[in-house]
Order: sequence, then structure tokens, then C-alpha cells
Amino acid sequence: MAEWVWEAKARTGETRKGVMEADTLEVVEQRLRTQQLNPVKVKKKPKDINITIGTGVSDKDLVIFIRQFATMIDAGLPLVQCLDILSTQGENAVFRKLLTDVKAFVEQGGTFSDALREHPKVFDDLFVNLIQAGEVGGILDAILRRLAIYIEKRVKLQRQVRSALIYPSAVLIIAFAVIAIMLQFVIPTFQDMFRQFGSEDGLPWLTQKIISFSVWFRNNVIFLILGIIATSTAISYSYRTPKGKRFWHKTMITVPVLGPVMRKIAVARFTRTMGTLLSSGVPILDAMAIVARAAGNVIVEEAINKTASQVREGRTMSEPLMETNVFPSMVVQMIAVGEQTGALDTMLNKIADFYEEEVDVAVAGLMSLIEPFMMVFIGGIVGTILIGMYLPIFTIADNIRQ
Repeated sequence: MAEWVWEAKARTGETRKGVMEADTLEVVEQRLRTQQLNPVKVKKKPKDINITIGTGVSDKDLVIFIRQFATMIDAGLPLVQCLDILSTQGENAVFRKLLTDVKAFVEQGGTFSDALREHPKVFDDLFVNLIQAGEVGGILDAILRRLAIYIEKRVKLQRQVRSALIYPSAVLIIAFAVIAIMLQFVIPTFQDMFRQFGSEDGLPWLTQKIISFSVWFRNNVIFLILGIIATSTAISYSYRTPKGKRFWHKTMITVPVLGPVMRKIAVARFTRTMGTLLSSGVPILDAMAIVARAAGNVIVEEAINKTASQVREGRTMSEPLMETNVFPSMVVQMIAVGEQTGALDTMLNKIADFYEEEVDVAVAGLMSLIEPFMMVFIGGIVGTILIGMYLPIFTIADNIRQ
């Protein structure tokens, strides 16, 4: 069947637009009339209009859409009318086209959750399942507000991950770049000056070692660059393999200093996602499957999947979680209390609130620890190079005075 872009007038005089699949133009017009719409313009949808979204819809776009949509649903507006308004008023052109497709799907009799499921690169399993739970339970507006809060907190966690990983990496790269520039360009200038004054043979030990290292660096700089590229390529390739990815993910949560921060982030993500799904009425096994895929860490994903298989056999969630040795004992004990009291979703959200605050403190502490360490590291190396270069200058000045 072909896709048709249509424009029609409602009985109220309002102009409606959408996309519909049909064999012929006549079928489209007949369907529109059965919906009490008067066709104004109907044409085939060009192939290049089909939406294939990989990027272009940000979390900010999603949050704005969800909050506006929840407000409209809460006010009693029909679902199709809400989608029609949002598909014409949004700032993101890509997202507007997507919402037009979603509206057309719903107009043809599909559910809202099934329409979203057609765009998995924008609406993930968690999003779709929550919407489906809201449709079934008749609490779509409440689910949408819960989704908005969840996405905002998820974005905050992602920023904290970037802060914990990117900042020290950026500082190290800048430090090595500064040292490389000094070895490649600055030290040779001093070496030529010492040679002109005829004092190259009687240089201090520190100066000789720095100059020797500079000569070695200049002679081997191409091999060093190739080595860095080869190492980066090897790490990137290993990350694409299951064993390599598992190794790096395990290292990420066990390495000193950074590991505890990454583990807290993983706990916060797990408990927030799980709590949001359970409180929205998603079955526990379905929720655990979704949470495992959204874990962001292979080790955590394996632990959740192992726990899910045990829960499927009739065990509680807390016992197998403890056996994985991935989640802190305090978290597991609180989950056990939630299971015993029948308030697991509430307990999970409380754990998430606690660990998100812990992540804030941990990331701030990590930054405060890294900054002085980096300053001492860079300052020590640069200072040593400068001292080594200026020591012979004092000797040369004394010789000139004599």
C-alpha cells in the first residue's frame, strides 16, 4: 500500500492534516469522510519523506512534548487532537514529522503505544511500556508526568557520568599536549643556545636528562603517534566484542576512585527505572527485562538478568540480587523491606533519591580530588623542565660576569 499525505476540513472548520496508508486515492477520501472530514488535498507521500530517525530528537524535546501532552490529556482533549496540535507547534521539524506519523497511525485505529513502538530509536521500550500501562489503566496523564520526571533525572545522571569521565580525560590530554609541545619546540631552542655558548658538555645532570629525552621524543614522535592510534584502535575494537566490553565495564565499576562513583550511578539508574516501571503498573518480569537493557553496563545487565531468571522461578528479587555482589548490601536490604511490606516501587524510588544525592556528592568530591592532583602533576612536570633549562643559564651568566 502507498502512503498518502492528506489535508481535510472538519465540521467545525478546523483544518486537519495527516498521513494514511491505502491502495488508492478514493479509499483515502472515503476513510476521511467516514471520520466526518471533508478532503481538501490528498497526494502520495514521497519516499524521501519517510522518517528514519537516529538523531535529531533530544531529551529536551521529549520532556517538553510529554509535559504539554499530559496537560492537554488532563484537560480532557481527545488524543488525536493533542497530537495534531503538538505536531504543528513544535520547534523541532523532525519531531513534528514523527508526531504526524503517530497521529495518522492512531487515526487508523491503532493504539498510542503501538504508534510509538513504530519509532524505537526515539521511544524506547521503557517509554512505550509506560504509555501502554497508562492506556490500560486509564491514567495516561499521570504516567506522562512520571515519564517527564524520569527523563529529567536520567539526563542529570548522564551529565554526571560525562563529568566523571570526560573532565579528567580532557585535563590529561591537555597536560600531555603541553609537555609534547615543550619537548618538540621549546627544549631544542635552549639546546641550541647552550651549544652556542659552548657549555653543552658541562650541563647539570637534570638538564642533560631532559635534553636527552627531548631528542628521543623528536626522533620517535611518529612512532609514538602511531602507537597511540594503534592502542586506541585496539581498545575500540575490543569494546565491540562481548568479552572486551565486559572487561571494560567491569573495570569501570571496580577501578579505585572512579569505580565507586560509577557503581552509585548504576544503582541510581537501576532503582529509578525499576521504581518508575513498577509504580506505573508494568509487571515485574517485564520491568526487569526493560531495566536490564537500559542498564548501560554489561555487568549490571547480567546481574539483573540473573535475578530475573530467579524471580521467574518464584524467588524474591532481593535474594538473587545479593548473590550477584554487584549491588551494595544496603540497597538489597531496602529492596527486601519493600518486598515484605508490599511497597517495592516506593522503596525503589526512595533508594533512587538517596543514591542520586550520593552521586551528586561523589562527583563533586571526585572533581575536588582530581583538580589539585592534576595541578600538582602538570605543575611538577612543567616546573621540572623549566628548572632543568634555567640551571645552565645561571652558570652562563656567572661566566659572562667573570
